[in-house]
Amino acid sequence: MQKIEHIGIAVKNLDEAEKRFGKLLNTLPYKRESVESEGVITSFFKIGASKIELLAPTRPDSPIQKFLNKKGEGMHHIAFEVADIDLQIKTLKEEGFILINDQAKAGADNKQVAFIHPKSTGGILVEICQEKNK
Repeated sequence: MQKIEHIGIAVKNLDEAEKRFGKLLNTLPYKRESVESEGVITSFFKIGASKIELLAPTRPDSPIQKFLNKKGEGMHHIAFEVADIDLQIKTLKEEGFILINDQAKAGADNKQVAFIHPKSTGGILVEICQEKNK
């Protein structure tokens, strides 16, 4: 793990959340992106070397909508940048972590991503990510 890449926050209304976080962080989001496979639209804010990712559902069966139904708005996950996502997945499995994704998949912001199940991390959803072009 190289650094905290971003913190994901589940929101009900992306427009309202962008305004709220724009005021809080005193900056505008630099990118909005839809990830159809996950039924989510994301908005990214850059803060120093890290990012905040707002996640809003685009359909009722999306993982973010299920999270919002169960827990409401709030922190959804923490993401760590890795140098070699395939090697990191293999290492995590060998260490006994339960992975939601056995292989990296396309994520937002030009990333390959995989998630570690919260059962393995004390209740926190953890994402590992790597730039697609590496």
